[in-house]
This record gives sequence, C-alpha cells and structure tokens, in this order.
Amino acid sequence: MSHSSTLIPWSSGHWTHAPAEAVEQGTDLLVTAVEGSDAWRHTSYGFVHESEHALLVPFAQDSAVEVEFTAAFSQQFDQAGIFIKVSDAHWIKAGVEYADGSAQLGAVVTNGASDWSLAPVPDWTNQRVLIRVSRSGDALSIRAGVVGGALQLVRVVPFPPELHAQAGPLICAPSRAGLTIPFHSWRTTPKDAALHQPA
Repeated sequence: MSHSSTLIPWSSGHWTHAPAEAVEQGTDLLVTAVEGSDAWRHTSYGFVHESEHALLVPFAQDSAVEVEFTAAFSQQFDQAGIFIKVSDAHWIKAGVEYADGSAQLGAVVTNGASDWSLAPVPDWTNQRVLIRVSRSGDALSIRAGVVGGALQLVRVVPFPPELHAQAGPLICAPSRAGLTIPFHSWRTTPKDAALHQPA
C-alpha cells in the first residue's frame, strides 16, 4: 500500500477504558481485556456498551493507521482491531471477531446506532493479522489481511474531512475474562493512493 510508515509508540496513546493489564514484551504490547468489555449502541440488542479498550492518538485527514495483532480467539465475541472515535455516539471498529464458532472479519459503524457487517475468515485464527484504515476525502477505507498476504477491502465508510477523530488498537471480551492478545505494531502511513488498488 505504501512505502513509508512511522511506528507509533504504545506509550503515546491513551485508553478509552483501561484494560485489565497492558504489558510491553519486547516490541509487542500484550493486552488483557476486562470481562464484559465491548462497544455497541442500541441496534437489535437494545443496549449501549461503552467499555471497549482502545488505545488512541489523533487520526489526521489524508493519512492511514495500521495495527498488527495475533488473532488468538476462541470464545464468543472475542475481538481485536482498530477503533476510530469521534465521540461516544460516533465511532467505527474494524477487525477480527470470534462469532458463531468462527473468526469473522468485520466492521461496526456507529453514528447514534450501530451497523455490523461480518464475513467468515476461519483460517485467520491464530494468524498475524493486519488491519488498515485510510482516511481520504469524505471516507474511510478499511482493509485487512494476514500479514504477508494481500489486503482485502472490508468497508467504505462516510467520514467528513472536518471531523476530529482518534484511532488505534482495540480489544474487547464481551463474554469472558482472560482474553490476552499480543499487538505487534501500530503505525501511521500515507493514505491509500486509490480506493481500488491495482492487482
């Protein structure tokens, strides 16, 4: 996607809600989620959850953010990826979530109420995954893939350029205690050159 990137130090972000534990191990950050942590607003379930663990820094227009982690999930709704926050009622999460017995690649787009899309990626379980969100023009472009492979387009989200946003790694464990995920890198890069990349 790009030839230049800048690593974001783990210490430069601030948590939306503190995880049970966050420990640097070499260049990785091992994060343990609090049981019941999640982000969701209203749709279908009727509740609002605002207890996600997201480590955020400002997300500038005409840039992209990337997060790599190992998708070591095994229980319902275990999840990790990227969180983009404008406000408590306006945010996006994109990544891998364990749902209905399989790893799923998905995104939740929330502006007042949540909108969820999923696609099964069972072979991504225990793989090192890259989630990338590019901000350009009036949109976010969300891409994902196994590290070393091609990235696939997950979602295009309306996102006005004047919005002030923050972004960074996300982990939630809605249904259990003890989910620990290693995050391997967090970086900013130039925005995607085009919505549809050449093959």
